[in-house]
Amino acid sequence: MHTSTTMSPAERDTRVQLAACYRLVSHFGMSDLIYNHITARIPGPEGHLLINPYGMMYDEITASSLVKIDLDGNVLGNQGHYGINAAGYVIHSAVHGARHDVQCVIHTHTRAGMAVSALKCGLLPLTQTAMRFAKIPYHDYESVAIDLDERERLVADLGQSEAMILRNHGLLAAGPSIAQAFNTLYWLEMACKAQVDALAANRELCLPPPEVIEKTWHLYQPTTRRPFGELEWPAMLRLMDRKDPSYRE
Repeated sequence: MHTSTTMSPAERDTRVQLAACYRLVSHFGMSDLIYNHITARIPGPEGHLLINPYGMMYDEITASSLVKIDLDGNVLGNQGHYGINAAGYVIHSAVHGARHDVQCVIHTHTRAGMAVSALKCGLLPLTQTAMRFAKIPYHDYESVAIDLDERERLVADLGQSEAMILRNHGLLAAGPSIAQAFNTLYWLEMACKAQVDALAANRELCLPPPEVIEKTWHLYQPTTRRPFGELEWPAMLRLMDRKDPSYRE
C-alpha cells in the first residue's frame, strides 16, 4: 500500500477517481497491456501528480496502488513493488508543466486511434461525434517520446485544445477534471472507430457543409453548453462499482 494515514481528502478523492478512470479505459477496450499512462494532478499548491505503477494492467489499478510523483517524475514516498515508466511520462510532464488548467492527461495506443493517426487526412468530420473535434491539432511523430526537448513542440501543437492526435502514434486527451478528460477520450475514440468503419466500406463518403461542421463544433464547446463529462461521471462510477468496486481500495 502506497498511501499514508495522513493523506488529504483531496488526494484520496483524486486516487479513487483516477483508479476508476483506469478501470474504465480498460472496460471500453482502450488500454495497451501495462503501457501508457493516465495522470492526474492532486489539488493543492504542491502540484503533485498520480500515475500508474509500471507493471500493472489497467484493470488491476486501485486507489492505493497509484504512485505519487512530482512534475519531474520523481517518486514521492514508497513506490511499492513496481516503479514507474519514466520514459513514457515525457508526454504527460509536458502537458502538466505547460497547462495549469489541466488536471488529467490520458494517452492511448488504440487500434482505431493509431489507424487515424496514420492517415494523411487525419480525423474527418464524418459524424456528429467527429465534428466535436473538427479543429483538433496534430503533433508529428518524432520516434519514441523519450527526448525531453520534444516537450516544447508537443505543448505548442496542443495549445489550449482538449485533445490532440499524435501522428503515427495515438491519441491524447487533457481536461480540467478526470471526468472531462475521460469523456473527451471516449468520444474521440468513438469518432476514430466510426471513421475506420466508414473508410472500410469503400463507398463514397458524405461530408456535411463547412458551416454545419462549424456550428456543430461550436455547440460542443464547454462554454457553449456545458463541460462534457461531469454529468456522465457518476454513472461511470456506478458502472465500475457494479462491475468491481475494488478500484476504491
